[in-house]
Amino acid sequence: MQDNESVINNINKLKNEKNAVILAHNYQRDEIQDIADFVGDSLGLSQEAVNQDADVIVFCGVDFMAESAAILSPEKTVLMPEIDAGCPMAAMVTPRSLREKREEYPDAEVVCYVNTSAAVKAECDICCTSANAVNVVNSLDANTIIFVPDKNLANYVNSQTEKTIIPWEGYCPTHHQILAGDVLLMKEQHPSADFLAHPECRIDVLEIADEILSTTGMVNYVKQSDSDEFIIGTENGILHRLEKENPDKKFYHASQYAICPNMKMITLDSVQKSLEKMEYEIRVPEETRAKAKRALDRMLEVKRSE
Repeated sequence: MQDNESVINNINKLKNEKNAVILAHNYQRDEIQDIADFVGDSLGLSQEAVNQDADVIVFCGVDFMAESAAILSPEKTVLMPEIDAGCPMAAMVTPRSLREKREEYPDAEVVCYVNTSAAVKAECDICCTSANAVNVVNSLDANTIIFVPDKNLANYVNSQTEKTIIPWEGYCPTHHQILAGDVLLMKEQHPSADFLAHPECRIDVLEIADEILSTTGMVNYVKQSDSDEFIIGTENGILHRLEKENPDKKFYHASQYAICPNMKMITLDSVQKSLEKMEYEIRVPEETRAKAKRALDRMLEVKRSE
């Protein structure tokens, strides 16, 4: 059994040999974030993959994230260390079920959260992130919007727009674990702390938030804030990055149960094995990739025009 130092040394050696870059989501294990070349949100990491002069992308996240990297960087080899690390919310919508919903609302446009499979992205009109969802929805000509797959994010968008939002009945099980009662208890214990909530949280949790932010939004807000204490309403893995980048500030999780088991599947050993065996390669069929990329590109055009 190798110790962590030996594994990390071997990972770095393999990275150099194979011209690889390691991308880690904000929710990954502490030690995975520490060995990554870049830590961030799902779309930001996929865009970073495009910018890197690397032949191999090792994506430490869940399935749809690696697919997004493959969509945007088809000439690169995208590896996912744990092939079973899926996203339960992304699995709550399928291409077929989305096509059936479109038939119910023929005049609607479909906005899909980036937390969806490549096959679902190929069926939608435009993608969005948690940070730009409101702007994306407001950019569309249609007055009726089918929003998939997160009903909590859809409800948040609905509160910020005059358009009619048809929410999909999906949700993130991890963010659903964060309850308003838990947050209120934390607020009692830490009355000076700002409560930052991710828009994937339940609506009653968002109603008591000081700020509603994406993971990148939280990272940036904390850096710029004069506050010294924060209650963080998202997957608890992000606390490692927040503490590392802001050693003079204090952070508390909104719920001890806000842990995504799929995000924690990837270990140092699995990253090492991934590079050694070049597994598991994520490929998106070209027809699907082209359609999904159009939805992502359309979103990025909105972002550039903001």
